This record gives sequence, C-alpha cells and structure tokens, in this order.
Amino acid sequence: MNNWDGIVSLFIACLELIFLINLFIFAEKNKFNLIVIAIVILLFGYQATEYLICGIELSNSFMAYLAFVDITFLPPLNLLFVLTLFRYKNKFTPLIFLPGLVFVVYYSIIINEFEAVKCTVLYATYNYPLGDVYGFFYYLPLLSTLILIIKNMKRTNEQKFPISLRYLFYGQLSLIIPVAIAFALLALGYVGLRDSIESILCKFAFLYCMVLVYFALSNKQKST
Repeated sequence: MNNWDGIVSLFIACLELIFLINLFIFAEKNKFNLIVIAIVILLFGYQATEYLICGIELSNSFMAYLAFVDITFLPPLNLLFVLTLFRYKNKFTPLIFLPGLVFVVYYSIIINEFEAVKCTVLYATYNYPLGDVYGFFYYLPLLSTLILIIKNMKRTNEQKFPISLRYLFYGQLSLIIPVAIAFALLALGYVGLRDSIESILCKFAFLYCMVLVYFALSNKQKST
C-alpha cells in the first residue's frame, strides 16, 4: 500500500465500529444511551467517509458534502445529550438542530462547490462555502455543552450519574482545545488549520467517544 492517506481515519473507524457493536450488545437501551449510540454512529460515519475520500480516493463533491452532513449534527446532538443528562426540559430544545438543517439544505443546492483539497495520513482539508459562518454555528453548541458540564459539576450530590462528570469535562475539553488553537492561529493570520479543523476535531473526538462509551456501558437505567 503506497498511499497511507486516511489510514488514521480507517483505524479510528474500526475502533468506533467495535465500540458500536459493544453498545448494541451490552448497553441498556435508555434515552441517554440511545443518544450516545447516535453520536458514536456519526463519529464512525465521518471517519469511514474520510477514509473513502482519502484512502480509496473517492474524492468528489458529493462525498465531501456527505462528510459535512455527518459532522454537522454532531455538536447539537452532543448538546442534547448533556441537556437530557442534566434534565433541562424546554419545548424549544429541538431548535438546536435548526442551524445544521439549514446548512445541510443550503449546501445541497451548491454541492458542486464542495471539495476535499488535501489529504494526509492524519486529516483532510476541505473547501466549502460560508466556512466562517458555518464554524460559528458548529462550535457554539460545543462551547455551550462545556459550560453546562462545568455548571453542573458542583451538583453531583443532587443527582447521581453513571460516571464522574470530570470524565465528561475532560472529554469535552478534548474537543474545545483544537478549536481554540485554530482560532488563536487564525487571529495570527494562519488560516491553514481552519480549513481542516473539523477533520482534526473528529480525531480528538475519539477521546470523547471513549468517555461516552464508558458512560453508556456503566449506565444501567432501564427507564426511557
């Protein structure tokens, strides 16, 4: 095999597939774990798609668009998990998916403008319209999720959780750190990382994925 581009994505996808099999077999199918399973499916789907783009060289506009459809719903789904975990109930909660839905519909109209412009062993770089606007709506739920976890870390005596909230905090932090670095470099005039940050973030998300799998396998609540 001369082309090793995307090999890290393949490796992570295989591990996440193993996680999914274990979740389907061993995890209780309650509302928390079902959201975790959905998140892991999205993470697996993205890594598999990126390997098809970079490793198998199915590099076309549709595949790049498909990768973005996959990861677009990851931050709001993660936010929904935390809102559900901390029992925040609001009739407007489903609206957290609205920005992602708008982008998916809009991007479907201009799908030919999508392009995977660079592949490496570790990550892929994409060209897509309205990158800065998309980034704002993409990272806002991630930041909101981290804030909610920090806010509720002091309330563990009021509500018991399957695992310590510190694990969720550190897992979520692994998503925030590469984003913070990307924005810091962008402020210094370096834009290279901006165009590949979603790909890099999904690699770091593997750490968060392990935390979520640990949560789901430890969560034995039978209620839905």
